[in-house]
Amino acid sequence: MLIAFIFCFIFARFFYVQIVWGRELQNKALDQWTRELPIVAERGVIKDRNGIVMVENQTAYSVYIRPRSVTDPHKVASVLSSVLGVNEAEVYKKATTKTTSEYVIAKRRTVEDMEKISEYDLSGVYYSKDNVRSYPYGDFLTQVLGYVSSDNVGQAGLEKYYDKYLRGQDGEILYETDLLGIQLEGTKVSYTPSVKGLDIVLTIDYAIQQIAEQAMEIAYAVHSPKRAECIVLDPSSGEILAMASKPSFDLNDIPRDNVAMLNSLGRNGLVSDSYEPGSTFKILTASANIEEYFNGNKNAFSLDHVFNSAGTRTVLGRTIKCWTKHTGEKHVNQTIKDALNNSCNPCFVDMALALGKETMYKYISAFGYGSVTGVDFVGEAQGMVLPVSAVTDGDIARIGFGQTIAVTPIQLAAATASAVNGGYYYVPHFLKAVYDGDNLVERVAPVVKNRTVSEKTSAIMAKYLEGVVSEGSGKQAYIEGYKVGGKTGTAQKYENGVIAQGKYVASFVGFFPADNPKYLALVIVDEPVGQHYGSTVAAPYAKLIFEGIINEKGLKAQKDRG
Repeated sequence: MLIAFIFCFIFARFFYVQIVWGRELQNKALDQWTRELPIVAERGVIKDRNGIVMVENQTAYSVYIRPRSVTDPHKVASVLSSVLGVNEAEVYKKATTKTTSEYVIAKRRTVEDMEKISEYDLSGVYYSKDNVRSYPYGDFLTQVLGYVSSDNVGQAGLEKYYDKYLRGQDGEILYETDLLGIQLEGTKVSYTPSVKGLDIVLTIDYAIQQIAEQAMEIAYAVHSPKRAECIVLDPSSGEILAMASKPSFDLNDIPRDNVAMLNSLGRNGLVSDSYEPGSTFKILTASANIEEYFNGNKNAFSLDHVFNSAGTRTVLGRTIKCWTKHTGEKHVNQTIKDALNNSCNPCFVDMALALGKETMYKYISAFGYGSVTGVDFVGEAQGMVLPVSAVTDGDIARIGFGQTIAVTPIQLAAATASAVNGGYYYVPHFLKAVYDGDNLVERVAPVVKNRTVSEKTSAIMAKYLEGVVSEGSGKQAYIEGYKVGGKTGTAQKYENGVIAQGKYVASFVGFFPADNPKYLALVIVDEPVGQHYGSTVAAPYAKLIFEGIINEKGLKAQKDRG
């Protein structure tokens, strides 16, 4: 009985050691008797919608030394110093400090460097192949593409957001060594290949992006603003066709040693920053009023209602004036269409107050303000919308014409698209497809988040906004023969809760063809020097972008402008 028990115990112990504990012991043995060199996986490439490569890889090498395998530290230090330009004394110190199994001497070195080093047959010196990110177009789509860390991990922009697709799986080279870490002669080298990351195709159109980049460069040069930026998207799908911001930097020369500059120039403010939209927000107020009128809301104004021609409104003891106070003009006999053409603040005060805060907030929510759009990008902001419980009539009056509310540019672009595309709020997005080589892994379909207004209201708004460009404040975006719609905006900036004198955000959001929008552009010029109205500072650059698209795509003029 005792012998049987002892036999069973020994058998159980063998079973535990070999089967249960075996894998762990094997790994420990492998770790003691081997040394590995990493093989960094090649990241997936990033292409535009037409297959143009915008981010790719270049081969580079990392150089290592293993002190216990070095037989001539003086020669190793001398050669590596000469070829790689590293400090000879530091290399010698590492080559003779055998308490550490391995040191990295240099990264991102050329094949020519490796060929020179290999001529000397240095014991204890190894190298591994790396893949370094390369951006063929340099300062192009900078804030969107983003960049990777020194370890080839996505650190900003789409490189970070889609790192799970792009990164791939690292491999390794295993060398057999003795317990001191010295490579054993005559032993085999084990090689585990890396697995390349997946390729992603964006909704970005290289040609349109180039047009947008050039337009923003001109705006930045002419108006010397803090920033000039734009979004171009397809209102019928939410696909982002271009996104440009100036000033910027070359992605092949990232200012990593200047963190403040990197954060400032690398930040995608079109997604991450909020601003007071000014008159571009009137699109929501007019849309809400028209929709409510058709829904039978007796507080809403009819399309032919004529607003009080007085150039001011007094709400809770505070006077709200029209922008014409600076020009001496007077807006008389204004309908909703006229109010949009002339961007007349008092008319939108009337609309907002008549609808009331509950109804206005219903549309603010439906148009996506106060919440993220869901765009596939890191760090999207929500904007700032006052809690409905805290809103006064004075607040609602100002919200009606784009004050007392802060939005992000991507919110405004997506909201405006829904107002003119039939009332469909599409989630804006950058990703179009994911590929593993030639094999399709995933295709991204447009997503309708909700409805904002009816097709009837949307068609009227598109027609009215076409009138803003052909007859009203947006004339500098007009293109003969093409149905361009849009709305200008000029907003004062605030610092420490008070108006910052002389600081404005000029903007224009436009689209075409107005009767079936395929291209929408939002242009924002932050703190322009000199002229500051959206009609003169932003609208002309939307026109430049639209003209560029027309020429690039060979779009024919529309005969019917009725």
